[in-house]
Amino acid sequence: MNRRHFIQTLALSGLSIAGANSMAQNGKDPAKYTMQGVDMYGKKFDLSDLSGQTVLVSFFTGGCNLCARDLKLMREFYVGNARRKFVLLAVNVDQDKKDFDTYNQFVSLAIPKEQRFPTVWRNAPGHKDNFGAIVRQPTHFVLNPQSELVFRREGTFQPDDWDNLWLSLS
Repeated sequence: MNRRHFIQTLALSGLSIAGANSMAQNGKDPAKYTMQGVDMYGKKFDLSDLSGQTVLVSFFTGGCNLCARDLKLMREFYVGNARRKFVLLAVNVDQDKKDFDTYNQFVSLAIPKEQRFPTVWRNAPGHKDNFGAIVRQPTHFVLNPQSELVFRREGTFQPDDWDNLWLSLS
């Protein structure tokens, strides 16, 4: 498969062209992603603290049904693979903090502690990241242990994404 066909195939599957270009250009490192803020418990959060692990960063809103479906499946994957240096990071992009707080209340009541993963509110004062504009919920980024992009999915995770995520853990 030539480079052009490879990029077109990835683009048609919903992966970003930026991600496709990064994957297709041998020898050129993709951007390293950063994020600093506070988590749902008010503790400082820094993506660099997860260095050395594969990280699935999922941007979502509290009222998004596709987001809820993906997060449920990702929670199952997280629980099954947390010992394999894998972390799921949920990033809420709701404008109103009340929506973020409502989501967190639901999680604390409905999800066992051992199945919870870090969650941050992107619109919190002092939050900084370089993930760019998120125009579709959910949007997912899989980062390698060096915080470099493996792939990006706008919209719900697809069957091949699970395979690619699994492969990124080995």
